[in-house]
Amino acid sequence: MAGTPGLIHLDLVEGGCARWTIRVRPGHLAGVPIARADGVTLYAPAEQQELLTGLTLDYRGDLSGGGFLVRPGDGVASCACGAAFSRSPER
Repeated sequence: MAGTPGLIHLDLVEGGCARWTIRVRPGHLAGVPIARADGVTLYAPAEQQELLTGLTLDYRGDLSGGGFLVRPGDGVASCACGAAFSRSPER
C-alpha cells in the first residue's frame, strides 16, 4: 500500500450494492480528520460527515489480507459485502 504512513482517506461513492459504497485509500487526499486509532488518522470529506454518522468502521485482517467492514448503527442498513450501506429512511 502506497501513501503516507499513518494517514487514510475515506470517501463515499454513490452506487454499488447499496446507496453508498465506502472507498478507502492511503494518504490524506482531502477532508477533515474523523477518527484516530493505533497511530492511524482517518480523513473524510467534510460534506460527507453527516452520512457517516452512526457507522462503525472495523478493520479485519488475516493471513490472506485485510479490509474495512461497515457495522451499521440505528437507521443504517449495510450490504452483505460489508463495504456499502443505505440510510433508512434515506436522507
